[in-house]
Amino acid sequence: MRPHAQITILGLNYAPEPTGNAPYTTALAEHLAALGASVHVVTTFPHYPQWERQAGLEGRRLVASENGVDVLRVAHYVPRPPRGLRRLRSELSFGVRAATAPWHRPDVVVLVSPALFASAKAMVRAVLGRHRRVVWVQDLYYQGMAETGEGSGFAARIAKATERWTLRRSHVVVAIHEAMAERIADDLGVPADKIRTIPNWTHIVPSKLSRREARRALGWEQEGFIALHAGNMGLKQGLENVVAAARLADALAEPPRFVLLGDGAERERLGVLGAGVSSLAFVDPLPEEQFPLALAAADVLLVNELPGVREMAVPSKLTSYLAAGRPIVAAGEPNGVVAKVLSDSGAGTSVSSGDPAALLEAVLAHRANPAASALEAKAGTAHWREHLSADAAFRAWVAALDAALVTRH
Repeated sequence: MRPHAQITILGLNYAPEPTGNAPYTTALAEHLAALGASVHVVTTFPHYPQWERQAGLEGRRLVASENGVDVLRVAHYVPRPPRGLRRLRSELSFGVRAATAPWHRPDVVVLVSPALFASAKAMVRAVLGRHRRVVWVQDLYYQGMAETGEGSGFAARIAKATERWTLRRSHVVVAIHEAMAERIADDLGVPADKIRTIPNWTHIVPSKLSRREARRALGWEQEGFIALHAGNMGLKQGLENVVAAARLADALAEPPRFVLLGDGAERERLGVLGAGVSSLAFVDPLPEEQFPLALAAADVLLVNELPGVREMAVPSKLTSYLAAGRPIVAAGEPNGVVAKVLSDSGAGTSVSSGDPAALLEAVLAHRANPAASALEAKAGTAHWREHLSADAAFRAWVAALDAALVTRH
């Protein structure tokens, strides 16, 4: 990478937000700064996954140096719930502020999508300013609308057109999975030589404590089989399936315990839905240093997706799960990205989404066969070390930024 390169990153989410895109954007910015680049981030005030601005941070702008990165936070509209026109208004409000904020004369501008419509606004300025442009696609926006059923057909067409326009005007597009990269090329017409696949890495340090030690450190009950879902509770997670599985478990003599750890737009609704289910527990978000303890305290780690969600995103929790040394049970589409990752890695079991009985059965199968579960956990950790390390991702990112600086597209 060019010595003292000026890099501006625009993204809706950044540290101290503990989940979603924020840990990856933050880690990349700090790594580039450590390499000697001058890194400037334009982001919002912390608000995710609770979709509420963090208390104690006031004002419309905040400028700070955070771990060698110049961070400009701009106020934007925070929707609750983050759906439909509220979500669009949120993205547009950030897009306006990000596009008009100081960019520090960058050599390269990195746009993190989502937020797609904010990235599109910023892309206009980047094109007019003749800046080199990289778009980092964490979710395919138009596909997400189709798979979750949000928005009309007209809205989905607008989103697809916006996404196509934004990505085709980049010098490099970074996708986080091969299936996503293929979709970007085939559906959106982005030239294949522009696209780089850089998987997300785990942003946690796995705990070395035993299951019993981790539970003791968290104050959790020592006994019982715990199936843990850790992370955002949003629409695309479809967590009513987990609630329903826990309700079915109540009929068993020795039920497993389903634990939903985190927050999100659907948290309140899920709480109402799960009222009276004794095999279900909700745990508020934990401090960053305690999150690995929660993964270590579980017997099985859960990924759950709304029926129809196949390729819109790779859940950020999956890389942390693989590193944690616990088997994984995923409820999703049989031909989806998550099922492929589990098949390739041997890290766990996939069942169909929207089938709580199948989810419960898979959890019970892991309880009944601890030896097989231990083999899956070991396979997941090995896959993480070989394919999902931060070092490999950062090397690929430096190459992508170098390509953006020299490409003629």
